[in-house]
Amino acid sequence: MQLFYIEQPALSGAVFLSEEESFHCIKVLRHRQGDVLHLTDGVGNFYVGRLQQADSKKALVAIEETLPQPAPVYSVHLAVAPTKNMDRNEWLLEKAVELGVQQVSWLQCQHSERIHLKWERLQKIALSAIKQSLQAYLPVQQALVAFDKFLPTIPNHFQKRMAYIDQAPSPLLQHTLQPRQDVCVLIGPEGDFSPEEVALAKQLDFQLVSLGKNRLRTETAAVVACHTCHLINA
Repeated sequence: MQLFYIEQPALSGAVFLSEEESFHCIKVLRHRQGDVLHLTDGVGNFYVGRLQQADSKKALVAIEETLPQPAPVYSVHLAVAPTKNMDRNEWLLEKAVELGVQQVSWLQCQHSERIHLKWERLQKIALSAIKQSLQAYLPVQQALVAFDKFLPTIPNHFQKRMAYIDQAPSPLLQHTLQPRQDVCVLIGPEGDFSPEEVALAKQLDFQLVSLGKNRLRTETAAVVACHTCHLINA
């Protein structure tokens, strides 16, 4: 099934696709008038519609059925310091979204190597990923935020975890999580978190955890953390 994205809920009987989605629908996938299309609004609804106007710049779809989807019973908030290589950040985001993360915050840490992000590109990556994985909810992304400003924003009811390579052994992430409860996982830059950042996280009730015996790249660690949270709640 191919999903098309509409930017807001379909409150009327028909909706126009964006120019980009229209082009993909008509020119790439070769849909014609009368074809059945499947849509999502990214805020919890699927739609079944029929193509009324096969315009490659402004396709019109008549909505025949609305299929509200239940909200996730738990939230996974991934907070990660972006890598220097932008391609790796895009791969990280794509896989995290496919795994069902609800929120991604990009952190500015003491050892960070990247201070700018291609924001529009990241939004497109996330949108493409929910269509690929057939999801009704588009994750929220937070642009680069300072580490010390971000930590206090996490509600107390969240399970707070920091993936960190420490001399003292830390418990594996999966051994510290309870299912069906919100969780926030911090993933540091390639130079890892600084001692000051670790101390601040501990002060704000983040528990240090391990993702396994191997040293992982930032983007790999982020995907492992998301997958672990997904399996705990499977």
